[in-house]
Amino acid sequence: MEQRVTFYIDGFNFYYGLRRARHREQKWGNYYWIDMVKLCGGFLGEGQKLDKVIYFTASPLNPEKSSRQSAFLNANKLINGDRFEIVRGKYLDKQIQCPNCHYAISRPEEKKTDVNISVRMIADCVLNSTDTLVLVSADSDLVPPLEFIQKNYPDKRIKVYFPPSNLSSDLKDNLIHHSSKPILMIKNERRFIDAIMPDIVTDGNKSYEIPEKWKSK
Repeated sequence: MEQRVTFYIDGFNFYYGLRRARHREQKWGNYYWIDMVKLCGGFLGEGQKLDKVIYFTASPLNPEKSSRQSAFLNANKLINGDRFEIVRGKYLDKQIQCPNCHYAISRPEEKKTDVNISVRMIADCVLNSTDTLVLVSADSDLVPPLEFIQKNYPDKRIKVYFPPSNLSSDLKDNLIHHSSKPILMIKNERRFIDAIMPDIVTDGNKSYEIPEKWKSK
């Protein structure tokens, strides 16, 4: 019997990892517009079946950023249907005060994503909805749910993929303690190349186009 594999993608961590990689090497900007199910499927081994890719994110407060994100998410949903699920948190304005001049500025901060990921991973174990859980994130706040699953559901396999340019020593140490190690996605560029979507994704009724800012120059 094939092993069911579910990917849990920390969208904020993944996107900003790509951005940092692009600042070092411009070519990584080509991988904003990718089929997430195809990308994740490229990492499967023999005897594994990709059950679902769950993308955890929040809509940016900036209208232009929100529009680009919507095009990306809608294109993925159009291509992959129920195999691609979106779980949304939210952005809130956070007031930050300078310790020297005491001037307050407002900065958007994403909320709920780590909680949503934690709850969903544990729920999928409780409901026996998957056999292998793949976390795509370098957020150390996600160590506690991994520890809970490792202790209470030892039959479930856990893997962690670090998005390009992102690392977490806490997550790495957890995996090493359980005789595993994280996968560095930045060392798997070929899988990103293979997952690039056409500039226009359509089913004949709906169409979504790569944002102008993301097009290769």
